[in-house]
Amino acid sequence: MDHLQNATRNLFFTGKGGVGKTSLASATAVQLAESGQRVLLVSTDPASNLDEVLGTALGNEPTAIPDVANLHGMNIDPEAAANAYRERMVGPYRGVLPDAAVKSMEEQFSGSCTVEIAAFDEFSKLLGDPSATAEFDHVIFDTAPTGHTLRLLTLPSAWSGFMESSVSGTSCLGPLAGLQAQQAIYKRTVAALSDATATTLVLVTRPEASAFNEAARTSVELRKLGVSNQHLIINGLFQCEDQSGSDPIATALQRRGEAAIAAMPDTAKELPRSIVPWSWAGLMGIEALRNVGRPAEAEAATNESPAPIESFPDGLESLLDDLAAPGHGVILAMGKGGVGKTTVASAVAVALAQRGLQVHLSTTDPAAHVTAMLAADQLPGLSVGRIDPVQETEDYRAEVLQTAGADLDAAGLALLEEDLRSPCTEEVAVFRAFAKAVAEGTDRFVVLDTAPTGHTVLLLDAAMAYHREVTRQTNQMPESVENLLPRLRDPDFTRVLLVTLPEATPVHEAAGLQADLRRAEIEPFAWVVNQSLLPLAVSDSSLRRRQHLELRYVEEVQNELSQRIALIPWQIDPPTGVEGLSQLTAANHTPSHQPTSN
Repeated sequence: MDHLQNATRNLFFTGKGGVGKTSLASATAVQLAESGQRVLLVSTDPASNLDEVLGTALGNEPTAIPDVANLHGMNIDPEAAANAYRERMVGPYRGVLPDAAVKSMEEQFSGSCTVEIAAFDEFSKLLGDPSATAEFDHVIFDTAPTGHTLRLLTLPSAWSGFMESSVSGTSCLGPLAGLQAQQAIYKRTVAALSDATATTLVLVTRPEASAFNEAARTSVELRKLGVSNQHLIINGLFQCEDQSGSDPIATALQRRGEAAIAAMPDTAKELPRSIVPWSWAGLMGIEALRNVGRPAEAEAATNESPAPIESFPDGLESLLDDLAAPGHGVILAMGKGGVGKTTVASAVAVALAQRGLQVHLSTTDPAAHVTAMLAADQLPGLSVGRIDPVQETEDYRAEVLQTAGADLDAAGLALLEEDLRSPCTEEVAVFRAFAKAVAEGTDRFVVLDTAPTGHTVLLLDAAMAYHREVTRQTNQMPESVENLLPRLRDPDFTRVLLVTLPEATPVHEAAGLQADLRRAEIEPFAWVVNQSLLPLAVSDSSLRRRQHLELRYVEEVQNELSQRIALIPWQIDPPTGVEGLSQLTAANHTPSHQPTSN
């Protein structure tokens, strides 16, 4: 935990989904507070689990953590921030303007862009307004997964430029007055992010190639934004208790981590780094957070070795017959970042194509690696694509200018072009592409590896708002957008696979996502628990303990959360290419009482 030495006032924790940002941000906050510093820990993640990690219910205002003197925590609730922002913009006009005009303003503020800018509005007050956090020595931000974080950090510059060039006074967010008032704070926010004496960016990664690549990419992009003071934390490095190789699973876990570190990109290698050892019990609760990085309390092996697990759910192959039965439709892999949605989506797509069905595999996740997952393998009936935000935005702008802009005079065209330069345009464009991809499921299978939980829910919840937004700019309603919600709600057309890991946070976040989907009248088809040690024969005592910890969460899914569950074992060789992915859906591919190399 070398970043604790001479820690700057602001610390940002970012990285690929599922790498442990919240745990390490919390450990940093606890240890700084117990050293006598006054600390505020803030989550800007729409899918935050900070409450669970700290064991304290948090809200939109700093809340004292009972077991740690000097520590306060808070969650920036995007929906609450959006509601407050919307009312701040619209409220003064109620009873002044006609009801129809007020309703029109409310509609302008109902999209997911409003949620994002409102959350950023709250975030910028903490970073750009010194008086807001004057009582604290350190402010620690547990940020959302990488794609969202990059967007969050680039918004100050984007909105500053947009406001300075605006002549109309409106945008797709509504009257610009609401943003104009904050412009000075936004500029101070940008300055604070770029000040190496004030801000440290902590890049959190697992000892895995994809996580290292993501950290390196983030490092480069944030350096371009002026965020130069960076530190790398490698979280969860496993070491066997017996180095003789007696447990092939334990040996493979250790070797995989060591190989990933040796092969990490040069950009990541150059950063100062800390390594946090793997913990069978995870990093939940204040006591565990106190001991992160402290060798005195390392988990020592004992003579007690829990009994092998005898019973566990069936594998992914148990879902295939019912998934394939309609012959077409949409399959969505959804869940927290880092749980393996790309792997599950790719394995299902390969299995369906191997049955002779026509399948298109795609993603709406900016950080997805679908092409790498297939390792450039070709399979008859399977096509692979990606919803590219940059390309979709360019295509959307061109379409709007060609249609809505065709008959405008010079002033009207300038106003439209200005509107299309706003950061909201990309959201609308990607949403339309998502709707189009779903529509393609009418004559084949479309398997979508979707974005992390918070972004996905915003995308689905905003469907009606985007109806209005798309209509406002183009005066046309694409059939795919008009029919999106009915298609997503049709269980014979859309099947949602909730992907999770056998751990507390991913399971409970997936449960929250399931509740959100049900409120949107979308019933998940099944839960998929990925990377489980349960079916594997292990002798390493820490892995045995992890198996029994996993069993608790698998049984919670099986008995309380889902009528249908599939379990994917942890793989010694990461499943890539058609052959590797096929292993995940091969019946009985992992013996329950023998070590496996599959």
